[in-house]
Amino acid sequence: MILQGAAWLLSCDKGNTIIQNGGVVFDDTIIEIGFFDTLKEKYPNITTYEPAENTVLMPGLINSHVHMEFSANKTTLQYGNFMNWLNSVIANRDTLIEKADNKLISRKLAGMLKGGTTTIGAISSYGFEMSACINTPMNVVFFNEVIGTKGDMVDTLFTDFTSRLKQSVTHKSKNFIPSIAIHSPYSVHPFLLRETLNIAREQDLSVTAHFLESHEEKEWLEKNSGGFLSFFENFLGQTTSVTTAIEFLNQFKKINKLSFTHCVEASKEELKKIKELGAVINHCPTSNRLLNNKTLNLNDIQGIDFSIGTDGLSSNNSLSVFDELRNALMMHTNIEVNELASKLLTASTQGGALALGLEKGQLVKNKDADMILLSLPDVVEKEENLASAIILHTKKVDKIIIGGEYV
Repeated sequence: MILQGAAWLLSCDKGNTIIQNGGVVFDDTIIEIGFFDTLKEKYPNITTYEPAENTVLMPGLINSHVHMEFSANKTTLQYGNFMNWLNSVIANRDTLIEKADNKLISRKLAGMLKGGTTTIGAISSYGFEMSACINTPMNVVFFNEVIGTKGDMVDTLFTDFTSRLKQSVTHKSKNFIPSIAIHSPYSVHPFLLRETLNIAREQDLSVTAHFLESHEEKEWLEKNSGGFLSFFENFLGQTTSVTTAIEFLNQFKKINKLSFTHCVEASKEELKKIKELGAVINHCPTSNRLLNNKTLNLNDIQGIDFSIGTDGLSSNNSLSVFDELRNALMMHTNIEVNELASKLLTASTQGGALALGLEKGQLVKNKDADMILLSLPDVVEKEENLASAIILHTKKVDKIIIGGEYV
C-alpha cells in the first residue's frame, strides 16, 4: 500500500469532494481518501509521499474518443466545412495512414500520457494502430469500427469487422479492452448494425457511435438531401439514406456500456432517446469548431452524462485533454467559468469512465487507482477557483499512477 499526499485532493466524485492537504491510500485500487495527517496516523507503516506545495492529486484524465490512425495529419486536410473536410479525408486517407506508422502512433500515445491522460477510447477503422495501443502503459478501450452501406458488400464488411475484433480479443488484458464502434447512422447498413450489436450484447462489450455531427448528416437522414446526396451518389450510387436518426438509436437497446459522439444536431426527441438508453455523450469541442459544426449545448443535455474526447489529429491540432479542456472553457460562454471548469474536469474523468464502461475516473474507495499529480504555479486562495486553475495552467503532470503503479 502507498499513501500519496497533495496540497489539494480533487475526487471528481458525485459530490465533487475537494480536500485541502488530502491523501489517497491505494494498492491497485483506492482503499481510502481523507486528510493526509489522519491517513498517515492510521497507516504508519506504508510508503508515504508528503503533500508538496501547490500540488493537486486527481483521477487520471480519460480521452473517451480519439482516432490514432490519422496522427500524421498536420496541414493536409481542409477545415471550415464538414463536406470539404470529409472529401479531403477520402482523397488523402491512404497517404496519411501510411505515414502513421507504429513509431509515430507510439510517440503520440506517449505525449498523451505525459499530459495526464491515463485512459483512451481508441476508434480503429483498420486495426493498424493496435500494436502501439497494446504496448502503451495507458488503459486502452479499443473500439473496432464497422462501416459500410452497400447491401451487396455487407457479408464481406462483416467478415472483415469480426476478423479485426477477434484479433483484438486475443490481446485482451486489464489495460487493453476490445470493444465495438458503429461509424454513424449514415454509413452503416442496418444488417451490419444489427449483427454487430448482437455481438456486443452477447459479449457485453462497450459500444460507441458517431451521431449527428453535422447539419449535412441531419439533412441526409431526415430529407435525403443536402451535401451528402452528391457524396453518396458519386461514391456509392445511393440516393436515399439507409435509416433515420431515431431508427438508428432504437437499435441500441440493452447495450450496457454505450456512448454517442458529437450529437450537436440532436433534437429534443433524440436526446430523450439517448437518455433512455443510459448512454453518455462524447464531447469533442475542438473538432466541432474546426469542421464548422455546432457547439454542443450543455444546457440541452441535462440528465445525460458527458465526457471529453479530442477526436483525432484529422480534426484537431492536439491530443492533449488539457488543451481540449482549455478550448471548451472558452467556447461554452453561457456557463459561469468556475462552474464550467468543474463540470469539464468531472466530464474528463468520471464522465469518461462512464462512457467507456470502466471503474475509474473518481478517487473513491474500490475504484481503480488511476491518478495524476500536478503542480500549480502559485497558491490557490479559494477552493471555488481550483478547477479553473487546473485547466488554465496544466500542460504536463508530475506523477502518473495507473493501476496503482507509478508510470
